[in-house]
Amino acid sequence: MSETPAAADGLRARAERLDAADPLAAHRELFALDDGVYLDGNSLGALPVHVPARVQDVLARQWGQLRIRSWDESGWWTAPERIGDRIAPLVGAAAGQIVVGDSTSVNVFKAVVAAARLAGEGRDEILVDATTFPTDGYIAASAARLTGHRIVPVAPADVPAALGPRTAAVLLNHVDYRSGRLHDLPGLTAAVHAAGAIAVWDLCHSAGALPVGLDEHGVDLAVGCTYKYLNGGPGSPAYLYVAERHQAAFDSPLPGWNSHADPFGMESDYAPAAGSVRGRVGTPDIVSMLTLEAALDVWDGVGVDAVRAKSLALTDFFLECVEAYVPAGRVTSVTPAAHAERGSQVALRCADAEPVMRRLIERGVVGDLRRPDVLRFGFTPLYVGYADAERAARVLAEVLAER
Repeated sequence: MSETPAAADGLRARAERLDAADPLAAHRELFALDDGVYLDGNSLGALPVHVPARVQDVLARQWGQLRIRSWDESGWWTAPERIGDRIAPLVGAAAGQIVVGDSTSVNVFKAVVAAARLAGEGRDEILVDATTFPTDGYIAASAARLTGHRIVPVAPADVPAALGPRTAAVLLNHVDYRSGRLHDLPGLTAAVHAAGAIAVWDLCHSAGALPVGLDEHGVDLAVGCTYKYLNGGPGSPAYLYVAERHQAAFDSPLPGWNSHADPFGMESDYAPAAGSVRGRVGTPDIVSMLTLEAALDVWDGVGVDAVRAKSLALTDFFLECVEAYVPAGRVTSVTPAAHAERGSQVALRCADAEPVMRRLIERGVVGDLRRPDVLRFGFTPLYVGYADAERAARVLAEVLAER
């Protein structure tokens, strides 16, 4: 390590002071954590401690005793919209615009096809983030083939120059999953609208970590997962946002019986329900959905602005500790230093990233990696503290020294 003992003591002491003054520190007790440092909440959030008892009630009482009566008596039927309204404040949306269900991939498909249809005739291009999570690109390409559109991969910064009269829709990630770069949602959405196209945003790496402002910035459609910063559990259902102004014209490519205006009428002809309900497809995964609903309780009384402030302070402090502890040249941050361009993770380029991360996990510091050479550390402000950040940087330096 490159720091002096006094410098290390100073960083540890500062971490203790910052944790003691942290207004969100008490939320750590709401999660099932061990003595390690968990910095992979950007892949799978930690379990809120009250969730198992709630799930046991779903299994033993709602399903075990009430059985089919729970569709009405336990509110199963309305869960997709009810839980959507719980998520709405976390992404800056008014009630009635988010429906929960299906996977992110399925919702990307719904959103991209619907966006192409909303854009109207004469527009035959779908712009897609060239650096996007692979599945988004795969789904967008399939949607383009099905709708007769052409896919145009483009870096987010180059979107304004790539827009034109043939652009139907643009699919972008709010935060890059590799680097943690935060893209300009307000500016890019405005540019898309100025070109007469529809903006679709993937919020998987931003919802629950930073303000999004869907309504404020006029986003048309958005999708996101719930198992990262929202702590909904492995494979928890995703969500779809349809701005109120588009709901009457939203034409889903997956018109299932759950989104029918009269689902129990069993009509042979499809008539879409009003509002966000038309984003539903088939029978919802109730156990997973109600697990998510219980997990969202940890957000009661928490403001997203406070979460964002801590996220930036944590990532700043971690980068400071890395600079102090890790010998020069061993790692390079690919996460932007500017707060306006940073999500809630730090990505470090590192030779031998895979064995380094494996050793970090053995030493109790859990992050993940993106091949070939990126170490990712996700900072979930509700349960990650400054002492965690300092320890992670110190152990990283020790692991690199071993190599």
